[in-house]
Amino acid sequence: MEKCTIVLCALFSCLLSSYKPSPACEYAGSNIGFVKSQTEKAIAMENINLARYYTYKALNAIVKSRQQLSECGCEHAVLNIEEGFDNLKRATRTTTLSATKILLNRALENTLEGLEAVLTYEAHESPYPSDVLVMNTKMAKKKRIILKDTDINALRKKIDMSLVNYQKSLDNVINSVDCKEAKAFAKKIHDHCEQQLLKPNLTEGKKYYNLKTKQISAAALKRLGGCEDQLLSSK
Repeated sequence: MEKCTIVLCALFSCLLSSYKPSPACEYAGSNIGFVKSQTEKAIAMENINLARYYTYKALNAIVKSRQQLSECGCEHAVLNIEEGFDNLKRATRTTTLSATKILLNRALENTLEGLEAVLTYEAHESPYPSDVLVMNTKMAKKKRIILKDTDINALRKKIDMSLVNYQKSLDNVINSVDCKEAKAFAKKIHDHCEQQLLKPNLTEGKKYYNLKTKQISAAALKRLGGCEDQLLSSK
């Protein structure tokens, strides 16, 4: 019985390793990655016109990605990318840099969730014949759990990397604008993330993104905690 299980494990592993995502999903994932990078560049800008420049590049990339997203067939990714598209458009219409960055961070959140959806979409669409799965259902479940854990770890690393620019942007805000405005900016993002985390059925990527963004914003608020009192005492 043990030998049979080992053979089935090997068979399942071979099937799993030989499976490749469709070209449409690969192209869509690559394009969403570009949207993500342009949005991050926009967030890092300290000039509203430069922020808008990169925002428009992200918008154009989404327009060019719609066909690949449609062919990929991941509806969840389409919904998130379109929500991000709306936030990016709104970011181009704001009159202050702080408001622009709030919308850009929301767009980045949408983009990350869309990227997560594309990366995991075909892993959830089983390519295996039903008789193979029935032969060893327990083993298949274990394999999916391992695959899911790997996907989550990879996703978290990507989110951590994407938030480096947010951290830099927040540091620049703290160092370059007055205390009251900096606190208002950090608090808006902190409170937005707090509200997002209260929502049920959030994806793992969205939960982690909001949690980490909230933690970064909370640390900034702590740094800014006594600055207004210090300003008053120095006058």
